[in-house]
Amino acid sequence: MAVECAEIRRHHRVGTKDIAGVHLPANVKFQSPAYSAVDSGEAAEPYTTEKMSRVPGGYLPLTECFEIMKVDFNSLQLDDEHSLSTSPAEETCWEQAVYPVQALADYWIKPGDRVTMEASCQDCYLRIQSINILHLEHAMEVIHNCTESRDSLSRGNEAELCSALANLQTSRADALGQTCVLEPTEIALLNNLPYHEGFKMAMRKVLSSLAPEKLCQPVDPPCQDTEMNSASGQSAAAPSTSDPFYVLDVSEGFSLLPVIAGTLGEVKPYSSVEKDQHCVTLDLISEANHFPKETLEFWLRHIEDEAAVLQRPKSDKLWSIIILDVIEPSGLIQQEIMEKAAISRCLLQSGGKIFPQYVLMFGMLVESQTLVEESAVQGTEHTLGLNIAPFINQFQVPIRVFLDLSSLPCIPLSQPVELLRLDLMTPYLNTSSREVKVRICRSGRVTAVPFWFHLCLDDEVRLDTSGEASHWKQAAVVLDNPIRVQVGEELVLSVEHHKSNVSITVKQ
Repeated sequence: MAVECAEIRRHHRVGTKDIAGVHLPANVKFQSPAYSAVDSGEAAEPYTTEKMSRVPGGYLPLTECFEIMKVDFNSLQLDDEHSLSTSPAEETCWEQAVYPVQALADYWIKPGDRVTMEASCQDCYLRIQSINILHLEHAMEVIHNCTESRDSLSRGNEAELCSALANLQTSRADALGQTCVLEPTEIALLNNLPYHEGFKMAMRKVLSSLAPEKLCQPVDPPCQDTEMNSASGQSAAAPSTSDPFYVLDVSEGFSLLPVIAGTLGEVKPYSSVEKDQHCVTLDLISEANHFPKETLEFWLRHIEDEAAVLQRPKSDKLWSIIILDVIEPSGLIQQEIMEKAAISRCLLQSGGKIFPQYVLMFGMLVESQTLVEESAVQGTEHTLGLNIAPFINQFQVPIRVFLDLSSLPCIPLSQPVELLRLDLMTPYLNTSSREVKVRICRSGRVTAVPFWFHLCLDDEVRLDTSGEASHWKQAAVVLDNPIRVQVGEELVLSVEHHKSNVSITVKQ
């Protein structure tokens, strides 16, 4: 069936043309990997998967369920009365295959409109592509014209009519321009406007404190019809002969932060993107925003050892800002982040900052039978009396990742509490272990401790990894043995942080 789902859309389509003052040009097309033409020779899966019953924000079915293809896998079936379904309406272990519509222009559809698509299975993948919307009034008009002209149409005229019928909104990508393939989390990051606005605000504060005269006033995103000569540069201010601010972004994947930094004045931003198509895309965006040539640099082209990314910009220069990736998209702390922070502190000029400056970890106590059942085999009832739990459960992981707390079936038993602080700028404030008392606000069984983070760029600008616009997921520690609690009781959470790994133990 065809559905409308904002959560899927924001992970597969960039929904804005301006991000924190940076204009995205029309000749740059972003696309997720969940698409590949049947003749492209790509082996990537042309779809993604989702547990549709738990998609944050839900989804709106636009059509009834329809049959795309019937495949007989060696006539495997249970019997004439019993069958298995992977439908979102069924509570099963399966996710559903999702084919995101990526390049279809924004539109409204009404009851009676039709969706057309091409489905094929020429290789090992089912592919759905060439998605079109046929509006009801358009179809009626075409049918009316076709009836009136049926006798007089030649083969050439029929071809013209078919061409007119095909002149609909379509998902075929524009062949012109630069196509940049990004992971769904990278596209969701581009759609995370609070993230980019927060970084822009925090960077402006730091650079202003270092040398206010080097900052330019914020300018409106350039219009395509506006003519700007190359001498005007990125601001109206006269060029300065003083050294620029050096800003290094070593966050993983595609990042627009170096371009945003370049809009703030006399800044020399360095990007650590690795893929050639990402470099080309950032160059096109810089050009569209009228950056002087060579404003944006690609850091990996300047260093000999890619493993040693954290170095001085020049032998006699230091960084004003270093941006680190602290939290993985899965919801866990990045490995070796404290070691990277220690090196970064040695590479900062006086007054320079690491972003984020510190990170706060929050958590809460919940009752979630779903997490319990998905984390370990429970008894023998679901395995037809076979006692496989002792063996299978030896391989269970201590922390569940890639969770969406907003749609996770659970009952909160406490308010969120701060569990840990990781300070990247002042390490003497860090502790490797901490005990936190948590008051129970609802009776039940504590089965898990979900946690998330606030990335504090400074004391005022915070990014919540559990927010609605967040591109991060959340994680949870699932207890081996649930704890029954009553309102008013207090439990103690013992939190330990060692080499970027966090463990949480619940004590009564």
